[in-house]
Amino acid sequence: MTYAIISLGGKQYRVREGEKLLVDRLPYEENKTFHPAVLFSGGDGKPELGGKGIEVTAKVVGHVLGEKVRIGKYRAKSGYRRHNGFRAHLSQVEIEKIGRKQAQKAEPAKEPQAAEEKPKPAARKPAARKPAAKKPAARRTKAED
Repeated sequence: MTYAIISLGGKQYRVREGEKLLVDRLPYEENKTFHPAVLFSGGDGKPELGGKGIEVTAKVVGHVLGEKVRIGKYRAKSGYRRHNGFRAHLSQVEIEKIGRKQAQKAEPAKEPQAAEEKPKPAARKPAARKPAAKKPAARRTKAED
């Protein structure tokens, strides 16, 4: 696969193998690998929508802070000035591999053993019921007195 479009943190990125990119902070630790959702893959003459059977392996290189953004507020003729700053929390991600998903080797199915050898589930005791709530006494009307 030459390239893939993946989804990370609600945003979409077009990536190639070996590429590094800055994305919003991810919940993975440094040097951990993960597999983002693949939306599209192509570049080798056969584009594939939905990325069925395609897997992207990405590695978190580190967590960094973005550039500082300066914010200033000003109102004329009133002496009002405010300054603030903001630095985004980002993760640096390296795309290691784009390729076909590897099929998991299925363990051979075990033959069922004789019914005598199967462990029986433990019998459960029925839950104790709460006593029924008492009904309020019927009201008497003046006509009944």
